[in-house]
Amino acid sequence: MEQDAQLVQQCLQGNGSAWEELVHRHTRRVYNICYRFTGNGTEAEDLAQEVFLRVYRTLGSYRSAHGGFATWMTSVTRNLLIDHYRRTKRDRVTDSLEDAITVVESKESSARRPDEQALLSELGRQVQAALKKLSPELREAVILRDLQQLEYAEIQQVLQVPEGTVKSRINRGRIEMARILQQMGVRPS
Repeated sequence: MEQDAQLVQQCLQGNGSAWEELVHRHTRRVYNICYRFTGNGTEAEDLAQEVFLRVYRTLGSYRSAHGGFATWMTSVTRNLLIDHYRRTKRDRVTDSLEDAITVVESKESSARRPDEQALLSELGRQVQAALKKLSPELREAVILRDLQQLEYAEIQQVLQVPEGTVKSRINRGRIEMARILQQMGVRPS
């Protein structure tokens, strides 16, 4: 049994420290998904808290036989974001590779020259702008595959669409991103 599944069982038995461990293990992932869809740190924090409240209330419905806990939690997060999107009736923006670039910068910032950091930051802004122009269904597929690095089967579970649709959306999203970035003057290196 995977560690998350064991923690879930402990939570269901009333172990508060097991819940804290689950939250600790998945906070960054949930926050990043929320941030990529909202583009707003405060809003992403609020939504991530809502996700964990929803997870806590529905923890008994998780079945490890149907997939990993992280995939289940991603589905819960996605469903909450869809609800939020419908409630607000506005187009949600996503973050770009900025999070990934920030992680790289923080790990290697001492090795980067200021001009390299500026180029990475500018690239992150351009990618974010391109992601904003994608339709929500393409944006979501690209984020789950390329930024969250989920497998196709996991994305199929999260999006609840056939695997062929998942692959098609990822492909169309990548092509559209490349076209938008090219129009913006970003050239492959």
